[in-house]
Amino acid sequence: MKLFPEKYRKLRIILCGVLLVIPIFYFYILPLIYYSSYSPEEGDIIFQALPDAVDLVRAIEGITESCYSHCGVVIRDNDEWLVNEALGDVHSTPIMEWIRRGRSSHFSVFRLKEEYRGNIPNFLQSLKKYQGRPYDMKYELDDRKLYCSELVYKAYLDATSEELGELVELGSLNWRPYEETIRKYENGPPPLNRRMITPLNLSRATQLTRVYSVGM
Repeated sequence: MKLFPEKYRKLRIILCGVLLVIPIFYFYILPLIYYSSYSPEEGDIIFQALPDAVDLVRAIEGITESCYSHCGVVIRDNDEWLVNEALGDVHSTPIMEWIRRGRSSHFSVFRLKEEYRGNIPNFLQSLKKYQGRPYDMKYELDDRKLYCSELVYKAYLDATSEELGELVELGSLNWRPYEETIRKYENGPPPLNRRMITPLNLSRATQLTRVYSVGM
């Protein structure tokens, strides 16, 4: 015996509609709302939290005690805004795609202060040197492979002979809870004397000021 079949049919239609709308809202509408509040400029350094299903992402955030696990440089190609990044390899990603990739589409943007903005053309030119280079899972400061904040740090150093942020040793960070993950990617003991530029330390560079942030 069917109880109120018409009523339940309408309810099912409503529920199906809601289930369709929710992912559209989170993957398309919400990122667009966030992006529309940000006015991009070339040379902006943009930070996000990558999906934390990956142990390496959890380690980066835990070791640095920060939600910044990835970053890149905002560039413009004709009328398209992109983020130049080291992820998989060094390449450029459309900015909306980049924002959607982050957890809850949250991101923060830092911009060179006025007295440093004259460095932007050379900074962007320096990025070109590293295009196509593979990602560095060991976070070494050589040029064969690069990780995200290393790309930004080295491009600015090449352009200006100035450091952008402070290098830190792994041993000075919160590495102990993530020793197993470090050993996995290092294929050996944690290199505690290894110097690196973390996304967090990059964001703290004296040349930068935060101009936008949502959820971070």
